[in-house]
Amino acid sequence: MFERFTKDARAVVRGAVDHCAEAGGRTVGAEHLLLALLDREASRASFALAALGLADRKDAVRTALEETRRRAGLSRAETEALAGLGIDVSEIVSRVEEAHGVGAMAGDGAAGDGKAGARRSGRPGFGREAKGVLEQSLRMALARRERHIGDEHLLLAMTVRPGPTAEVLADHGITHASLTRVLGGGEAKAS
Repeated sequence: MFERFTKDARAVVRGAVDHCAEAGGRTVGAEHLLLALLDREASRASFALAALGLADRKDAVRTALEETRRRAGLSRAETEALAGLGIDVSEIVSRVEEAHGVGAMAGDGAAGDGKAGARRSGRPGFGREAKGVLEQSLRMALARRERHIGDEHLLLAMTVRPGPTAEVLADHGITHASLTRVLGGGEAKAS
């Protein structure tokens, strides 16, 4: 599949690994792919994000992703469902961080002992969510009848895969429909 990736898409994947490693993580997640996309300039995805007004709000997206990470990656819907059961996620995060340090619930080893799940190469591996985005990007390219997978396909994939990353994008006006409109083409939602 990676042979189909454009130079921009490969740069996003490398950037995601770098973001994960810089944060002390061991597993690349969808949020790392989004952070790497936000770093890009002069690519199809960066132009689409700018056209949708995200150019001046990238820091807000980064902050929202950080808050999601601190909640152990729980989406707002999951947090609300737990609240319905009488579980206050914010209170749990506060107590855990008070005892173990900020980011302790992130699950990426940033505040942990650094032993569990470490890879021999020292480079982070790709988690289930990130792998899902990569696989979905192939489906997006095929649905658009395009031979190569660009960074725009990675971004489109993030908007259709349920979870915190799609939620953060939607909260900032980036949806599958809005991206499809900006990028052109009216393919059906590939899943």
